[in-house]
Amino acid sequence: MIQFTTSKINLGLNIISRRPDGFHNLSTIMVPVDWGDIIEIVPAHGKETTLTVLGRKIDCPPGDNLVMRAYQALDSIKSLPPVDIYLEKIVPDGAGLGGGSADASFTLCMLNEMFRLGLSQDCLADIAAGLGADCPLFIYNRPMLATGTGTTLTPVDIDMSRYHILIVKPGIRVSTREAYSGVTPSPWKRPLEDMIGPDFIANCPHNDFEDSVFQLYPTLAVIKQSLLEQGSVYTSMSGSGSAIFALFTNESDAITASGNIPDGCTTRICRSV
Repeated sequence: MIQFTTSKINLGLNIISRRPDGFHNLSTIMVPVDWGDIIEIVPAHGKETTLTVLGRKIDCPPGDNLVMRAYQALDSIKSLPPVDIYLEKIVPDGAGLGGGSADASFTLCMLNEMFRLGLSQDCLADIAAGLGADCPLFIYNRPMLATGTGTTLTPVDIDMSRYHILIVKPGIRVSTREAYSGVTPSPWKRPLEDMIGPDFIANCPHNDFEDSVFQLYPTLAVIKQSLLEQGSVYTSMSGSGSAIFALFTNESDAITASGNIPDGCTTRICRSV
């Protein structure tokens, strides 16, 4: 079985408060987009489950990869037969795009289908939540309002069909811990969920992580400003960074803006799913 995964962008992101357990309460809208990795799962040639990673290099031993952790989490519940998993990495890591989270969730869905386990999406999402905060989104793979630690999801109706999404990933890796360390949590005067409506994109708020991350990496602020000046209707950092995305209503404008990105950046024009 072969699947093409997705990644995601964040429309607005409010870090509301720090929790007693050390995590943070937040509010954000996550939108899956059609830039993803490739996963193939086949019956194992040997007696053990294996993971082979191809494509973009990642600094993670196979045993610690979220794909293997997804297999192990499901195996602990359903006692799966061994498989060989091939993962071709395309989406950059350290970008705030949730590429690894998507790989984990797609692996859960693929195993559920392959072995006819009959687990519901909600059940798979509960398993995914134990792997990472972004993971449950990719079980449903549709726009969601994420609250709490990011794993409490509510479907939202936001029409993204008219937008061409230019994603720019500079040669900067922002760790999630680094991003949170510079944030001063504070709830917005108007909750994000109250802003959802026909004019949401035009009035979409910023990403709270930008305040501190842009101070550490001024290049990101320069990229954001450049995209705004080239006619994007909304531009923001995704998640905790370092990817910057811009929404264009005209594909040619997105292509032109992509051509004006500094050397050393990875770019991709994609659509919501």
